Amino acid sequence: MTALTLSTAAAPGLRADAIVIGVAKGAKGPVVAPGAEAVDKAYDGRLAGVLETLGASGAEGEVTKLPAPSGFKAPLVVAVGLGAEPEKDSGYDGEALRKAAGAAARTLTGAKKAAFALPVEDAADVGAISEGVLLGAYSFDAYKNNAGGKDTKDKNGKAPLAEASLLGAKPRDKEHKAAVERATAVAEELNRARDLINTPPNDLNPEAFAAVAQTAAKEHGIKVQVLDVKALEKGGYGGILGVGVGSAAGPRLVKLSYTSAKAKKHLALVGKGITYDSGGISLKPAGHNETMKCDMSGAAAVFAAVVAVARLGLEVNVTGWLALAENMPSGSATRPGDVLRMYSGKTVEVLNTDAEGRLVLADALWAASEEKPDAIVDVATLTGAMVLALGSRTFGVMANDDAFRSAVHEAAEEVGEPAWPMPLPEHLRKGMDSPTADIANMGERMGGGLVAGLFLREFVGEGITWAHLDIAGPAFNEGGPFGYTPKGGTGTAVRTLVRLAELTAAGDLG
Repeated sequence: MTALTLSTAAAPGLRADAIVIGVAKGAKGPVVAPGAEAVDKAYDGRLAGVLETLGASGAEGEVTKLPAPSGFKAPLVVAVGLGAEPEKDSGYDGEALRKAAGAAARTLTGAKKAAFALPVEDAADVGAISEGVLLGAYSFDAYKNNAGGKDTKDKNGKAPLAEASLLGAKPRDKEHKAAVERATAVAEELNRARDLINTPPNDLNPEAFAAVAQTAAKEHGIKVQVLDVKALEKGGYGGILGVGVGSAAGPRLVKLSYTSAKAKKHLALVGKGITYDSGGISLKPAGHNETMKCDMSGAAAVFAAVVAVARLGLEVNVTGWLALAENMPSGSATRPGDVLRMYSGKTVEVLNTDAEGRLVLADALWAASEEKPDAIVDVATLTGAMVLALGSRTFGVMANDDAFRSAVHEAAEEVGEPAWPMPLPEHLRKGMDSPTADIANMGERMGGGLVAGLFLREFVGEGITWAHLDIAGPAFNEGGPFGYTPKGGTGTAVRTLVRLAELTAAGDLG
């Protein structure tokens, strides 16, 4: 990953490949943002006009490169858009800084060092810029012939930005240092989640995912338990087994337990981990299979969040449950019409084997409920209906408690992950009534994302606060990169989960 340093040095004398500055969109044209005063002075105060001549407007994510002025040791100035200029006496939004830093870091592939002279008013700004740089510089090239050794390279053979110096951040300030340390822990684990999501399914089946979790748990002092097929059969985990029975790669249920001696609360996180989803016997149509390696994004987010929490040493107990299976069609696969007896004891009539995520989550939710945590949050690429409802950049939040749903939504927005609260209409529950079993895994077609949430609610222990994040839209970016978001796996929900853990540790989440 890109190395971060804090510096109070002046931009002109800093040896680097580029100086990154911020440009806002003002009422009368681009406006040079705070932090770039020395650069603007070197252009005789006319930098905004030069940028406008080059076509810059200050719009979010816009990147404009120009030669550095005479006397600078860096040869290049990179001006990145921050969006609308904030109102007087109000600073730049943290997400605007994060996106700008990420966009700049992406354009500096191949550079050894860049100095970021973006607006810094406090430690929160330092953290946002740090996150943006580390997430924007991400690259997944493990399967490219020109990658190798320590210098992972992109398709053009260039390594990601090696070092970023944050100007205006104070290297001896405890809060600034803590902000960088937090950003580094969260970004490194989020990028690990991206790596898992991007890994081809022939190399990441349930057993392989469990092995990755075991290695990380050992490294960070997290207790880990892995239930293999025999243990799942003995325990009666009919949902996970029913989904995984059609694959040659058997399912797993991984439990990760981080504990703090000072913890007063316990937060349980549950992740859907379908390492490849063919749809099973209800086979997906052509054109819908190619990105289904990402169907374990929820489990990747939970795994990354638990490790990040451990690295941060938060005073909260966090348990992560990874429900891992591969959903394949075969002679042994679950058929539409089959009835599964779940871990909770309830029976489920499977009407569609492509509605498999809710089956593995149901078992994991009940297992998590047995420990009576203060709250459970599950994360899943669960329904195409949620993508239709909210698009490709926003995830839905459902809950059995309105206040908790609002708290989760606010936490997501706070860290820069677009989310939207969704209802659980009671009238939709009737559509899952089954003449054969306690419940069917399908209901009404309209409102399918909400139906899935209602199904999951059936497997949450009585009296336990619960929220469900349907990240089907933003989990995998099939378009071009933007801000600090790459093409491919995004690591959506990691930052939200970490923030929820921080709020729980502080006693600010219920």
